[in-house]
Amino acid sequence: MHPYLTQFMTIAVVHLLAVASPGPDFAVVVRQSITYGRRTALWTSLGIGCGILIHIGYSLLGIGLIVSQSIALFSVMKIIGALYLIWLGTKAIRAKPMNSAEIYTRENQKTLPTTLQAMRTGFFTNGLNPKATLFFLSLFTVVIDPATPLAVQAGYGLYMVVATGVWFSGLSLLFGHSSVRRRFLQIGHWFDRLTGVVLIGLGLKLALTGRN
Repeated sequence: MHPYLTQFMTIAVVHLLAVASPGPDFAVVVRQSITYGRRTALWTSLGIGCGILIHIGYSLLGIGLIVSQSIALFSVMKIIGALYLIWLGTKAIRAKPMNSAEIYTRENQKTLPTTLQAMRTGFFTNGLNPKATLFFLSLFTVVIDPATPLAVQAGYGLYMVVATGVWFSGLSLLFGHSSVRRRFLQIGHWFDRLTGVVLIGLGLKLALTGRN
């Protein structure tokens, strides 16, 4: 078997396990799906996929290695990511119960974030996650042979961008289904508050734990 194919298969399996593991991206996409519907969630999913380009970019340039070796730089990145998650969680935890008219409005998507806002939410959720930094750094230094041509490594990266977008788009379609949304919207404020607690918890855990 060609060594590049072996690398790709390993990357595909490791990436699938990582992206399927519940985390900030998962929590945000599910909340966007239920709160705003499929369209907003799909744009958020695209933003998450684009956020991976940040990690791919500095991994290819070797900047990720520098960040991993600098406690100060990593700490700054970790705090920024943690604060962003806590900010998202704080917004969600303040959710209020909706009456029938508000549920109808949400179901009919009359109060949606703009496309840019939805993409930005996904982009920063993924791009500011330092755990993703360590994941991609490990991937590009341990799984991928340093002798692998840069173009091939970039191809691996683009695959992960697309695969991530597809995965979260699938979640968007599932949780954004009208029947699923309506059931969740009826208890939406509790769902939002729970999501908020999860995001704040992830942010605090990120801020208080070390690099390992």
